[in-house]
Amino acid sequence: MPHPQRYHSSERGSRGSYCEHYRSRKQATKNSSDRTRRRRREDSYHVRRRCSRTFSRSSSQHSSRKAKSVEDDAEGHLIYHVGDWLQERYEIVSTLGKGTFGRVVQCVDHRRGGARVALKIIKNVEKYKEAARLEINVLEKINEKDPGKNLCVQMFDWFDYHGHMCISLELLGLSTFDFLKDNNHLPYPIHQVHHMAFQLCQAVKFLHDNKLTHTDLKPENILFVDSDYELTYNLEKKRHERSVKSTAVRVGDFGSATFDHEHHRTIVSTRHYRAPEVILELGWSQPCDVWSIGCIIFEYYVGFTLFQTHDNRQHLATMERILGPIPSRMIRKTRKQKYFYRGRLDWDENTSAGRYVRENCKPLRQYLTSEAEEDHQLFDLIESMLEYEPAQRLTLGEALQHPFFARLWAEPPNKLWDSSQDISP
Repeated sequence: MPHPQRYHSSERGSRGSYCEHYRSRKQATKNSSDRTRRRRREDSYHVRRRCSRTFSRSSSQHSSRKAKSVEDDAEGHLIYHVGDWLQERYEIVSTLGKGTFGRVVQCVDHRRGGARVALKIIKNVEKYKEAARLEINVLEKINEKDPGKNLCVQMFDWFDYHGHMCISLELLGLSTFDFLKDNNHLPYPIHQVHHMAFQLCQAVKFLHDNKLTHTDLKPENILFVDSDYELTYNLEKKRHERSVKSTAVRVGDFGSATFDHEHHRTIVSTRHYRAPEVILELGWSQPCDVWSIGCIIFEYYVGFTLFQTHDNRQHLATMERILGPIPSRMIRKTRKQKYFYRGRLDWDENTSAGRYVRENCKPLRQYLTSEAEEDHQLFDLIESMLEYEPAQRLTLGEALQHPFFARLWAEPPNKLWDSSQDISP
């Protein structure tokens, strides 16, 4: 029964009660509709959100994969991660080295049966890309002439990857410099110097025979095929010392190699291994490589750099301290007369730089660590490679016939030698 107050005697009250009832029902209906719409909107929102998250995740993954293949850092190096694939072929395993030119990574080459290779990824900067193109050209010529048999690093493949020149090379061990550095600059034993120097002469002679000059020979660019080592403890020095098990090496980094017919840049070679004719801007050819090899062999024998300097004038003063006076013909011919005065090197031994050279450098033969015949033969070879005049410098064909290498001809290959190599010059 209706509540008595709902139907009041006054018309206004009665109409007001009806209207209130109507409005109440209408509001209830509206509230119900609002709740339904709100639920639908919420359901739709959650569906859209789930879809958005799924799409976003998928898009992010796709974008991430894409970014890994094409994104460069501020310097132009390719940004990569372990596990990335390049060209649907090379799977990145680790970083082997970093330089101004780019990065070298170890990869699994899935088209070569899962073989491990070193992939050189050049920075996306035109001057480095151009150097890489020149290096590829040289490596292709080397492969054409005699692939894998002349102690030069072998190239398997090359490609352009989103502006990065990439070169696939045989995977080798540490450089002879890195091994020396990691071994506290302990010199290589002379029997190891024998084999390493012999191979170096062989490899570069091959280049010279094919009208090429390497121009950047240094211990960093000579790599062990396998740098595994034996460890012994030195009681006197109270430290562990490494001895590389195999001295088989390869010559690498042909980014500066120059054919005889190509333009010869004025300055070549890394400072410490730079020949005097390069410093004096007298022109250069294959003999500048021979000078570098002389410096490298010395470094293997004593454990440190022969010409430790960063200045042309001091470099020339160091040469004179170690090797004697620069020939007057070279002095007369050079355009770099600012380094000379009245036909002699303009150098004051009483300056701090002069005292440094006098106190830290000495005539070449005084660096001998033994009076054994083979040590003297080694220094005779080095002296012949460090002749000031390029025309008087030993050729590598002559170097291979030097008495220092005589026992390599007489003895059969052993565990130190790479028995697969034909050692005839």
